[in-house]
Amino acid sequence: MEATATVDAATAAAKVRRKPFYRSLWGQVLLAVAVGIALGLVSPSTGEAMQPLGVAFIRLITMIIPLVIFCTIAAGIAGMDSMKKVGRVGGKALIYFEIATSLALLIGLAAGALTQPGAGFNADPAALDANAVASYAGQAKAQTISDFLVQIIPTSVIEAFARGSILSVVFVSVLFGFALSSLGSRVRPLLDMLDGLTQAVFAVVNILMRLAPIGAFGAMAFTVGRFGPSSLGSLAQLIATLWIISALFVVLVLGAISLAAGFSIIRFLKYIREEIILVLSLSSSDPVLPSLMRKLEKLGCSKGLVGLVTPTGYVFNPDGSCLYMALAAVFVAQATNTALTMADYVTLFAVAALTHKGASGVQGASFIALVGTLMVIPSIPVAGMAIILGVDRFMSMVRATVNVISNGVATLVVARWDKELDGETLRANLKALT
Repeated sequence: MEATATVDAATAAAKVRRKPFYRSLWGQVLLAVAVGIALGLVSPSTGEAMQPLGVAFIRLITMIIPLVIFCTIAAGIAGMDSMKKVGRVGGKALIYFEIATSLALLIGLAAGALTQPGAGFNADPAALDANAVASYAGQAKAQTISDFLVQIIPTSVIEAFARGSILSVVFVSVLFGFALSSLGSRVRPLLDMLDGLTQAVFAVVNILMRLAPIGAFGAMAFTVGRFGPSSLGSLAQLIATLWIISALFVVLVLGAISLAAGFSIIRFLKYIREEIILVLSLSSSDPVLPSLMRKLEKLGCSKGLVGLVTPTGYVFNPDGSCLYMALAAVFVAQATNTALTMADYVTLFAVAALTHKGASGVQGASFIALVGTLMVIPSIPVAGMAIILGVDRFMSMVRATVNVISNGVATLVVARWDKELDGETLRANLKALT
């Protein structure tokens, strides 16, 4: 009987693998991206007019993300063996996040110093359009650690969901999870209802994800139509440098971490190819959070661990944003002929280590965080950010993609570190699902 079931499962899996790529979500998104690029090149004005399609899709997904986080974390913590495990998992995740983001910042600073992407630009800070950066500077308020921690706490439970702050929703969800766990069997009906709500929420996500090709088409058509290849110009070296160091960071750094954790980074990238293609086209990592969490659960991570580590990583582990911030800060200094001392590099690292967390949940978060970083370092003119404002979209594509990949890897590493998932099971699941 078991042999028959195994054969049936293998046959079903083979049928899924034989499905033509154009019938899979990642294939449809890829085709939509190609059509969007073509439209943006042939008719830039028409491509630019497609922007609402991409914006609407992102809003459709982000409206459901707070519920996804709440249901996953609250139900997951309530189902954990003990509260000690919650603290242990959270502590290990934060240690990993700090190490990974510090590596990304160091690599970004080193790449900027070695490749000199801004050398010879000779921009005059006084002649730059400082007003273009003014709105971002207004949002980029320098924060102390205490300010950052206080902002996690919402003024009301409803505000946490209405504001869409991931950390505030995580905070509320953890509290509810602790409460449900402490009450035990008395709240069993509520837990059953929460499980049902979780299934309903993910069903809504599955419905909305069918619109992903339309959103990807609109976003890519707008990007190419608005900016186009001609807008790159002399900034091409900066963009190319970011893309190259991002690829090297994923393959070498995350690859080494994945290897140490017992799985292949290449196979993992293949497993989340739909999310990668979608993030590249939308220039936003938020829409793929629900599907990424579900895929990590399928690999063997518990719902509680995924719900706790992955959303928190969006704030504390944006490796792609750290690469971008460090490289772009050095570029602005070089482009405005501002000489940086070793003390300046150390200050950049220290300030960016905090500011990359402070602007989470805001559109253009990495750009805002970078403006906030330069505001603290007087020697680098903030007005220099106007140089890269026009091509920031091309850089946001890769930094958002690295953020998603790094948080997927982080969740698997923490699961392995906490001995919740063994390497053999992880490798077998990756092989069966790719």
